[in-house]
Amino acid sequence: MGWGAWGCAAAAGGPDLAPDGQGAPGPLLAAQSPRPGRRLRAHHRRRTSIGRALARGSSPGGGARKIVLWGRTEKCLREATQEVQAMGTEGHYFICDVANREEVYRQAKAVREKVGDVTILVNNAAVVHGKTLLDSDDHALLKSQHINTLGQFWTTKAFLPRMLELQRGHIVCLNSILALSAIPGAVDYCTSKASSFAFMESLTLGLLDCPGVNATTVLPFHTSTEMFQGIRIRFPSLFPPLKPEMVARRTVEAVQQNQAFLLLPWSMHILIFLKSIFPQAALDEIHRFAGSYQCMNTFKGRT
Repeated sequence: MGWGAWGCAAAAGGPDLAPDGQGAPGPLLAAQSPRPGRRLRAHHRRRTSIGRALARGSSPGGGARKIVLWGRTEKCLREATQEVQAMGTEGHYFICDVANREEVYRQAKAVREKVGDVTILVNNAAVVHGKTLLDSDDHALLKSQHINTLGQFWTTKAFLPRMLELQRGHIVCLNSILALSAIPGAVDYCTSKASSFAFMESLTLGLLDCPGVNATTVLPFHTSTEMFQGIRIRFPSLFPPLKPEMVARRTVEAVQQNQAFLLLPWSMHILIFLKSIFPQAALDEIHRFAGSYQCMNTFKGRT
């Protein structure tokens, strides 16, 4: 199961871009085509089904004419690009590790030169180590921060300036509800998602006076992907995992409506409200009763 982890991508010349990332879906980018009436979107996807669902939702029916994929694994990128092309959308892919700042800048330039200007960027690349702090390897902790948080810095810096020039653009972050309510056993992931949320909150406020450029942050509950496979909560019938297709559809709708923040499902608003008024001792009992404090004990997802 995945807690809303996606990746980062860039697109140009009217296409959509869907990068493969480091194992989870990546960011979605949509760019303005040099020709009127065509938009370019970029997706950064990983091997989970969320990225594919987002790519499908950004195909012609979702307004995209081209899709550009970024990621580290060429085989996965090629397969995803072929799937997009089979739906009648022009697809491209570029090998890129979003944790590598210089590589992001270099490939962003290549996208602009070969495909066009990107006007929608969706950051969704993410990894999870799935261990406590003392059981975590230092390299794994750094990897989570570089991919989940800093990668968004580099992709946004690479594409936002042109969006501001065009006065047309959208930065999208596929985050996680764990950015607002952490759990034990995922210290790296929760920390990186909280940092990512703060980044997007600040960015969203900074864009208020920038005409035509907006930002959307999506915070889903756990999703049926391989990323958080094995986790267990006490009442799965009351809190079922989200379907990737639903998360993708709601993300596209949020972008179309210029919605700044989207929590999925709606009941997550109740969790945030309770956290703001209840003392920590009461929250601890609620989480213990729901089994969320033990859910990572059976974790066997992909890092």
